[in-house]
Amino acid sequence: MPRIEQGPAVKGSQKWIQKLVNEKPDLLTSLIRTQLNLPDTDTITWLSPIVDDGYAEYRDQAFLDLLDITLPNVSLSDFWPSRGPVWDGLGTSETGKVFLVEAKSHISEVLSPKTGAGVKSLRKIRKSLDETKTFLHSKSEHDWTSTFYQYTNRLAHLYLLRVLNEVPAYLVFVYFVNDKEMNGPKSIDEWNGALLLLTSYLGIGRHRLKQYIADIFIDIGEI
Repeated sequence: MPRIEQGPAVKGSQKWIQKLVNEKPDLLTSLIRTQLNLPDTDTITWLSPIVDDGYAEYRDQAFLDLLDITLPNVSLSDFWPSRGPVWDGLGTSETGKVFLVEAKSHISEVLSPKTGAGVKSLRKIRKSLDETKTFLHSKSEHDWTSTFYQYTNRLAHLYLLRVLNEVPAYLVFVYFVNDKEMNGPKSIDEWNGALLLLTSYLGIGRHRLKQYIADIFIDIGEI
């Protein structure tokens, strides 16, 4: 189902992104504007996960519909099979920008397993990931459908929107600090160590989409 009603989460990154979007949206917006050098007047309206929408999360065509996005050049179905990424958060600005959010509260969430796609779907995924990898000038010999797959498929969707279809999209990774219940990182340095491993493994340092990606660190004590 492309719209997935989650209800209130009780722990982990899902709990904290729900609280952040619904209770402290200005905090999230402010940090994003700072990271991406956006104008202070660029207000973000958060569309998911919203309490009045059952904290629903969206994937496939439903996430494009929620953001009111059309893809004139390369369609989502041509680029990626169904049952694609489920977005932890989605937002738009009055200037037409769109924001795709992925949230983490412990390092094992970053170390995502390989895709479980079937043969036909895997062929499409691999083609799009290889295309994204080439665009980013990655020299990594590692298979992007394997380790860190959740990160690479988010990068691929940013490539689809911004490069192939010229949609003013931004990818926002929210890393929560001090989630003791999940034994999460106690400092930004811990997160940065894991992210350095990720970018080194994937062969992506200062790449061509970097300016459209925000890494946001938020202590849960601020929420």
